Amino acid sequence: MALMLIPLMSFGQNRVQNYIDRQMKTDSLLVNAVVGILAVDADGREIASWNPDMPLLTASTMKTITTGLGYEVLGPDYRFHTRIAYDGRIENGVLYGNLYIVGGADPTLGSRDTIAFPIDSVFSKWAEAVSKTGIRRIAGRIVGDDRIFEEENIPSGWSYGNIGYDYGTGTSGLSFCENLSYFEIAAGKAVGDPVRITPLGPVFSEMTFLNEVTTGPKGDGDNTEYYASSIVPVGKFTGTYGIDAKPRTLVQSNKYGPATCAAEFAAYLQERGVGCKGVSEIRQIAQDYVVPDQKDLVYICETFSPELRRIVKVTNTISNNFFAETIFKMVGKHLVERETGKECTGISYSRARRAVKAYLEERGVSTYGYTQDDGSGLSRQNYVSPRFFTRFYAMMAGSEDFDEYMSTFPGPGRPGTLRTVLAKADPQLKKTIYAKSGSLSGVRCYAGYVDSQRGLIRFAILVNNYSCPTSKVQPRIEGFLEELANYGAKL
Repeated sequence: MALMLIPLMSFGQNRVQNYIDRQMKTDSLLVNAVVGILAVDADGREIASWNPDMPLLTASTMKTITTGLGYEVLGPDYRFHTRIAYDGRIENGVLYGNLYIVGGADPTLGSRDTIAFPIDSVFSKWAEAVSKTGIRRIAGRIVGDDRIFEEENIPSGWSYGNIGYDYGTGTSGLSFCENLSYFEIAAGKAVGDPVRITPLGPVFSEMTFLNEVTTGPKGDGDNTEYYASSIVPVGKFTGTYGIDAKPRTLVQSNKYGPATCAAEFAAYLQERGVGCKGVSEIRQIAQDYVVPDQKDLVYICETFSPELRRIVKVTNTISNNFFAETIFKMVGKHLVERETGKECTGISYSRARRAVKAYLEERGVSTYGYTQDDGSGLSRQNYVSPRFFTRFYAMMAGSEDFDEYMSTFPGPGRPGTLRTVLAKADPQLKKTIYAKSGSLSGVRCYAGYVDSQRGLIRFAILVNNYSCPTSKVQPRIEGFLEELANYGAKL
């Protein structure tokens, strides 16, 4: 009986590799592409592969590494914090000094995501603390203090064309509304007329917006572009907006999160009778006088974000770049502090990268084939091999929080970026796939787990440099996912 089962088992174990060899390697659309694939079983035995050790662009599959590091280093119960403090002295209800919003990199502060606490409830706690301190007027300024992170705003590997849009906003030590600004756009009455763009907020009060958008012909749609500078507070809209296009909301990057947060809270206090001289970012006032160290400030209030597990769920489900970048930098900060035994402020991407790499090697995860430039995968300087993904996923599978971590991955037919994947496949089969997708121009990737009858399968499929529309290569990629799930479903 055992001899009769050998050919069946051999065929079953090779069906995924057969698909790669017969359907993918011979596909003319993939001839000039670079493809890396590896699938391994729970014991690390190879199920199927194609260039498994080749480092390739990851796109948003990088978020699974970033969020996994968050679970392991920070812990799923971790909460980001924000503190209110002041310097100077209080006399007769007047603060002769500055009020500081000391950021702890909370990515949800002011966010419109449903996991975020309403900003009015946060501001009310801050305002109550100000009132209890006896402050009725601020002779100085309200200062957005983001010193916990280096002032980089975006990773160096991001393309210039990405940085004005909602998916290309950078993290900061004090962020507000995910460092986004909202605008309403409406076409003019005739082709060639100026287009109306109205800020809806939150917007840094010192920002200047240049509007060079004109009304385009019928059917032209939205062809606008936005460029934002982190050097001077100027944003520029260019392009055309079709005359028949309905008014809509644009969501753009805001490079001045700390100042925006300070301005919004200043307005909140003003409505309650507490005025101030103005608002600033910490580096602005540092040009005029010596700024006190954070440890020398007088702290009067502290508020917290939702737990990291909730932030990670959003990060992986809807592929939130901003959340991922914040998690990556905070992981780096904690690792540096763990190594040095002292508090680290001004954490930079370069220092975070070094700390993360050292941590992985300390955990016994070989970093051969692993280069992580950012937290989200938007950078084109991320190069990771399929084999590294499976090694990292093996580390995570041994974590006490693994089940929760894996549950943050989207899957076919479930809410998130894989909702429409394998639309016609067996619903029971789709339930076994937990994977993150990733897309850039000429890049389509999936990485994750198949929770199969054969045990937990770890896999990554990274397709780079194809010259056709993504919709042309997607069926081959989905075919691989279906074959892998089918393999796992049959003992």
